[in-house]
Amino acid sequence: MTTSSAGATGTLITVAPTGAEHAKADLPQLPTTLDELVDTARRCEAAGAALIHLHIRDADDAPTLDGGYLRAAVEAVREATDLVVQLSTGGSVHDPLDARLTVLDAEPDSCSLTCGTTNFGDDVFLNPWPFMSRLYVQAQEREVVPEFELFDLGHVHALRRLLDTHGLPFGGRVHVDFVTGVPGGMPATTAALMAGVAMLPAEVTSWSATGIGRGHLPVMAAALSAGGHLRVGMEDNVVFRRGQVVGHNDELVARAAELATLMQRPPMSTADARALLAVKDRRSR
Repeated sequence: MTTSSAGATGTLITVAPTGAEHAKADLPQLPTTLDELVDTARRCEAAGAALIHLHIRDADDAPTLDGGYLRAAVEAVREATDLVVQLSTGGSVHDPLDARLTVLDAEPDSCSLTCGTTNFGDDVFLNPWPFMSRLYVQAQEREVVPEFELFDLGHVHALRRLLDTHGLPFGGRVHVDFVTGVPGGMPATTAALMAGVAMLPAEVTSWSATGIGRGHLPVMAAALSAGGHLRVGMEDNVVFRRGQVVGHNDELVARAAELATLMQRPPMSTADARALLAVKDRRSR
């Protein structure tokens, strides 16, 4: 595995502010409207985030893959910030595969690409090989940079297969994110994370890690100590500390930025993040 010089000295902080699992009724502070997403993007950029991973909700605060909602969110966040805008192609675990392929129509800078099916609590997050392959090729054709989401060690092997079958993604960089702590996936432990890192193909140029729930802080510390990058946000964790619910996503970003700075790997600028990931510049200004 190779690592760019930018990745070695700075930390890419991704914020995943909403997700598809939490209900607005239970967490009124969860950003679901367009105005809330734009405000969240601005505040998280100021706190140290350089990339935003978006799940979109409709007028009833339910997860949606409607193209109008997706495009409006991408355009609004791109207009208001310099963040790299990444759309989830996972949607909700209940979304059909064909609908998930339409996410690229919204022209994000980046998209998630989960490298395999995994149990997801009581549900199944379906990502069969034909779907993964089609999504990867479409991302190449649309010049969208994929972030390969790895929920289990078998997903690392599937990443190897994608690279062998289809070559490098647009831009030539390979960025992966280990999603740990999902019931049914790899545990949110240092040992599991390091096992995954040890298996990464040589083509991987950077990696980040996400710890779900209680695994949030241990995985963050492990990733920073091993040269990885970070993903935080209310999609993954809604408890800031014991007895304290997260009030805003920028609290999680600020804590990640503080820890990264303490580790002498301060938050990466949006310009450095764009260089690290080799995203196409779609900004009009």
